[in-house]
Amino acid sequence: RLLGKRQIGELEPIELVLTMLLSDLASVPMQDFDSPLINGVVPILTLLALTTLLSYISFRSGRFRSLICGEPAIVVRCGRLQQRAMRHNRMTVDELMEELRGQGVTNLKDVKYAVLETSGQVSVLLRSDAQHRFLPVLLINDGRLLRDNMKKMDVDDAWLRRQLKREHLKDPSQVFLLSLDQGGNVICQAKEDV
Repeated sequence: RLLGKRQIGELEPIELVLTMLLSDLASVPMQDFDSPLINGVVPILTLLALTTLLSYISFRSGRFRSLICGEPAIVVRCGRLQQRAMRHNRMTVDELMEELRGQGVTNLKDVKYAVLETSGQVSVLLRSDAQHRFLPVLLINDGRLLRDNMKKMDVDDAWLRRQLKREHLKDPSQVFLLSLDQGGNVICQAKEDV
């Protein structure tokens, strides 16, 4: 309960290891009647405190979160495999095709984007003649301006000021999420306390 409400399949690898360590530490005092209960409680509390600290740091720092959890990788773009990204993530074509089939995709040409998420799941956005969907790129994430993504999307500070003004916001720190896709679609959501 202290670790949150995620299912085992949704746990990050470090969280899964922590869960196994906690269960192992809890079993020691239950099996050895000669050892005091405090010998099991102190390491458990220490691990929980460290996990809470790491969670807080990763919540506050995008760089630390990227270091611990990794970043999503585009493995299919406009029906073409991104081989470098697949090699970097040690993903084979067979594994990718299995993931696509699991989502009802049989033809690679139908895929606009396939993204290997940090959880190991593959998210798929399909091509559609009726509705063009593009992969959104985060420009502001929880009040933090992502300048590298702004360069990728070829937008400047003046464009950003116009978007913020349209939403009646003054500063990027007031924005929880601002994304832009190649179709020019903007999604902006202010922080709840603004």
